[in-house]
Amino acid sequence: MAERSTAAVDVADNSGDEPLTAKADQSTSDGVAQNRERETDSEEAQGSGGTESPGKASPPELHSGHKLARRYRLEECVTRVDGFSSWRAVDEKLRRAVGVHLLPADHPRARSVLAAARSSALLGDPRFVQVLDAVEENDLVYVVHEWLPDATELTALLASGPLEVHEAYQMVSQVSQAMAAAHREGLAHLRLTPSAVLRTSSGQWRIRGLAVNAALRGISSDTPQRTDTEAIGALLYAALTQRWPYDNDAYGLSGLPKGVGLIAPDQVRAGVHRGLSELAMRALANDGATASRHETPCTTPEELVKAIAEMPRIRPPEPTFTAPPEYQRTSYQQGYGRPAPHMGATQPVTAPPPPLQSRTGKALKWAVSALLIAALGLGSWQLADALMDHKKSDDTQKTKTTDGNGKDTDKTKPVKPIAIKGAREYVAKGDAQAPGDVGKTYDGDSSTYWRSKSFVDGPEMKPAFKPGVGIVYDLGAQQTVTAASIGLRYPGDHTTITLYGTDSMSSSTSVDSMTKIGTITTSGTSAKITVSKAKTQYVLLWITAMPYASGDQYSGAGYKQAITDVKFTG
Repeated sequence: MAERSTAAVDVADNSGDEPLTAKADQSTSDGVAQNRERETDSEEAQGSGGTESPGKASPPELHSGHKLARRYRLEECVTRVDGFSSWRAVDEKLRRAVGVHLLPADHPRARSVLAAARSSALLGDPRFVQVLDAVEENDLVYVVHEWLPDATELTALLASGPLEVHEAYQMVSQVSQAMAAAHREGLAHLRLTPSAVLRTSSGQWRIRGLAVNAALRGISSDTPQRTDTEAIGALLYAALTQRWPYDNDAYGLSGLPKGVGLIAPDQVRAGVHRGLSELAMRALANDGATASRHETPCTTPEELVKAIAEMPRIRPPEPTFTAPPEYQRTSYQQGYGRPAPHMGATQPVTAPPPPLQSRTGKALKWAVSALLIAALGLGSWQLADALMDHKKSDDTQKTKTTDGNGKDTDKTKPVKPIAIKGAREYVAKGDAQAPGDVGKTYDGDSSTYWRSKSFVDGPEMKPAFKPGVGIVYDLGAQQTVTAASIGLRYPGDHTTITLYGTDSMSSSTSVDSMTKIGTITTSGTSAKITVSKAKTQYVLLWITAMPYASGDQYSGAGYKQAITDVKFTG
């Protein structure tokens, strides 16, 4: 049961100028590739203008249908520039689309590209487009990465106008947090342009080309954190104004008028959010911005994250509802075959049928009256009998449930919640899922959760690859557990959960040696497991089947599950 990686959008970016304060080497001077296989709107056009300098390695002569490592079949060349090419390809082993960067092994930047790709792959942060493979083989160096068919570049989003305020807020928040995490691991982007930032169909933002884009072009910086922070400021500026914050046009956006300098976004466009405008200027101040009203500049992504956290939260816009159509009377209410009355029209009154005046009619009236009197008498007798039985039942109940001291003797013992003192992810085989998020399953907030990764096969997990995923909970001391309530994030066919009593939180204790205390299979988002009064300090919540769910910011579409709330009672 292999873990699924979301397919990838090409990491190639092909338009715009040299990114902000980052400096490229001589082989990647500004220009537009003249000899590409296909014109694109990404930033791969940055480079040598398609002209090879003497002594430079030639790009590999490959074609559609060529297969790398007997696995990756090249489908379409999306960029060919500066000695390397980028392709859309198919991973025939896992039957998914991928992206591939190719360059000769003797290319002057081949070693640095391999090193950057492997460092990026080790980060494993789902907010970045993931590097899946980095290989040197048969005089070629190639980097395989995710392909995101459901994602849209920020460049394309801005083509129709600036982003809505909440969308811009989400973009700068998520991108800043992701880059802060990357810099804590010693990784920089240095090529963070609108075509490197993607919004998925679920509304999450992802970044492509971490370290790799800069390595492909030989870009470096003495102040990588400042470079990336200024790039985030430029992204926010563009998102708010649909303008590039310099006097040159780039990435399909018009630059600022020449000679006016860098002016705040709310001076460029009416209605721009004041707080986000200030934030953009604080990030862009690294390049000598002289706006009259900005606070202390933000020089690192971490400082930018703190500045965003200090802002009042920007809420999403209220949804608009369409008024329901005016209520219409149906033909059923009007009477079968009777047309609807016209407003203001006088309707003829139908005269009631004449009363029965014959001898038969009089007899029928007497018979009906007699039946009604009999029915009323019978109903009154049954009502009185029921009231008498109810009174006897109340007296009997009082006798049973109270003793001489007036205390209930048969009263049900109340359910007692059991506090969870700690938790740890249980890993029986393979990699952990999200060990840092286990506390979110009992923090009392149903919007937070621990989630599994996304798997190709399902819903039953394959023991040979991954027998199950789960969390061990510490109840603090030996407790008598009678039930467990579990909140789930993904509905569908189906989730199987089993509870085990164990003697520690260690993953070295096998599931087979634990005591099974309850199980359930559900297709909903909640599960209630009844336990036959098991006494234990540690409880393993073990998932062995998960439903199919669509992709999100943390994992692609596949078989997966997430736990929002766990409560034990005794």
